[in-house]
Amino acid sequence: MATINIDELMTDMLSAIKSTVSNHWKEIKDSMQQFLIARKARFELLADLRISGELSQEHFESRLEDEKQIAEAEMQALEVISKAMAQKAANAAIDIFQKAVGAAIKTVL
Repeated sequence: MATINIDELMTDMLSAIKSTVSNHWKEIKDSMQQFLIARKARFELLADLRISGELSQEHFESRLEDEKQIAEAEMQALEVISKAMAQKAANAAIDIFQKAVGAAIKTVL
């Protein structure tokens, strides 16, 4: 089974958030790092289940939508970025994750 490097993926997701909120990065950096550390096992499980085929694409996307909303709420709770910016940052991070899992699936097929 194909695998992904979850640590590298978390770094890429953090970079995607940083590029989206560049002017506010200092204010949210620590919180976003802690958020991804706390969610790492969840993302790893989602990736493994999707790559192995145990989780359908539909359910995978539903779970990712949940993760986006949690990330948005986390960023908005800091009250330094707008809702639109939080959504954009969360979308950027989840897109990185989704592409990595998709690429891993293609190596299996």
